[in-house]
Amino acid sequence: MAKSPDDALASMIANLEEKTGRKLAGWVALARKSGAGKHGELVKHLKSEHGLGHGYANLVAREALQGGAAPAGDDLVAAQYSGPKAELRAIYDRLIKAVAGFGKDVEISPKKTYVSLRRSKQFALVQPSTRTRVDVGINLKGVPASGRLEPSGSFNAMVTHRVRVESPGDVDRELLGWLRRAYDAS
Repeated sequence: MAKSPDDALASMIANLEEKTGRKLAGWVALARKSGAGKHGELVKHLKSEHGLGHGYANLVAREALQGGAAPAGDDLVAAQYSGPKAELRAIYDRLIKAVAGFGKDVEISPKKTYVSLRRSKQFALVQPSTRTRVDVGINLKGVPASGRLEPSGSFNAMVTHRVRVESPGDVDRELLGWLRRAYDAS
């Protein structure tokens, strides 16, 4: 079963200490002393000067600059599927349930406007793009676009393809096959 966003965050915080020998609070204190005032500057500093990976640097920078933990993943997802996009939540729930079944190593990582699906790297993302459609971005390098599997175009540079999903029924064998292929390749 996939980790909840809160479990994933707790795991990441524990792994930060295990891999670096320093607790999150220590990294935050160090980051605040750097003088970097913007998130991107601080991430760059932590990566270049302290050798942190991007995910850990992002976590530390966010904590140092916001003075608190990131919004809970469930809150981010709830915000994405609120108001006029509330009816799209059934699509998201069906996708996440199916993808979580791919393996114990599936990481579901909510962001402000989309949810990243990761294994060792991002293999897909889910984004409520309009009031009537969820876009599923998929990393399938070397696979030609065809039919529903469109090139990502200007949708999102972090994926190679996009599938437009307008109902839970569109989360079908074909879409799940592409997602599984991307998962297996990640």
